[in-house]
Amino acid sequence: MQAEVRSGQYVGELVEINGPRMLVKVLAVLKHPEQGDLHNPYNPDVPMFHERRALSYTEKTTVLKRDVKRYSGQVPDYSASLKAATAAEIEALDRLQRWASKGLEQLQQLQKEYK
Repeated sequence: MQAEVRSGQYVGELVEINGPRMLVKVLAVLKHPEQGDLHNPYNPDVPMFHERRALSYTEKTTVLKRDVKRYSGQVPDYSASLKAATAAEIEALDRLQRWASKGLEQLQQLQKEYK
């Protein structure tokens, strides 16, 4: 099964169902959790910039049923999946940083022209 936990996505094994929640054992990482304040995305100037680590291999976590869906395919190796998920998150942030830098350059140029 695939479970979303605190902005990360994992492949896991169902351990137990308890009402609206499921206990899931983590087997692989599909998406690394996002860093920073989730209530103020992309804002570095917050009182507490959260560091979120990926859940560990075989760590058990409680997940709402609505955040779980069927996973089809081979379960990837945990270590390899963690490295790939971290690399993908770094690549996304690098792309966002380059986009912000380019946008800032253009706005500064426009600001000069507007005077």
